[in-house]
Amino acid sequence: MSLNNESPIFVQPTGAALGAEVLNVDLRGTLPAAMIAIIKQAMLDHCALFFRNQQITEQQQVDFTKHFGPAVPHVRKQPDRPVKEIFVVSNVKKNGEEIGALGNTEIGFHSDLSYLKKPGTYSLLYAVEIPRVGGNTQWINSYAAYDALDDDMKQRLDGLRAVHRHYVEEQNPPELVDHPVVRTHPESGRQCLYVGPHLTKSIVGLSDTEGRAILDRLFEHQAQPQFIWTHDWQIGDLVIWDNRPTLHRRLHFPPTERRLLLRTQVYGDEIPV
Repeated sequence: MSLNNESPIFVQPTGAALGAEVLNVDLRGTLPAAMIAIIKQAMLDHCALFFRNQQITEQQQVDFTKHFGPAVPHVRKQPDRPVKEIFVVSNVKKNGEEIGALGNTEIGFHSDLSYLKKPGTYSLLYAVEIPRVGGNTQWINSYAAYDALDDDMKQRLDGLRAVHRHYVEEQNPPELVDHPVVRTHPESGRQCLYVGPHLTKSIVGLSDTEGRAILDRLFEHQAQPQFIWTHDWQIGDLVIWDNRPTLHRRLHFPPTERRLLLRTQVYGDEIPV
């Protein structure tokens, strides 16, 4: 679709379980309302989008993020930075101190901030430095993973709630947080699995043995290749994804390689249902 007299905007699906590339969009400028509407619809259709060859400032990333909701500083503490809404994801050290967070090891599948009562909705990552090997990000289409369950399992999961907890205790709120194992997306109306091995710890009301058996079965089911899209990062990529119908993980990369990405996060008043 063309919105001006120049290049048209195109949304090109990845061909995997989710994800699409958005072509002919420069995120540095003011985007027309019609273009934002196309991007938002593409988010609903594909759950995750990426924009190649962007050259944006931190403030421009924040400005784009605000089209999807309020962009606020991350709950995790980091060194003071000029643009407070930017969260630095990096293994790079300066004067012996890490400039960001999350290191170089694999981070298991999760939905961002699911350990909060009101989790994140949209996340955005902008690639500044990328390792020569490793460090790719994978996403799961949790709609498709739920749809592929047999009827008996869907019935078993109906009404169940799971406890989500961050592995760094100080990240967690004082009270235990639980969410539906199967949540309904407020815009699409579709159901999706809302559990992941990185942050989901137990199922409310079930014994540890029974709850763990269900979770392990779901984790194995979700991680099948037909539900996954892998993004091979390039410098200048900006990826935005919807945390409600997706899970994601970061793959390992060598500690000798540098990786630096800038993250923004949308928070809202939405409690999963």
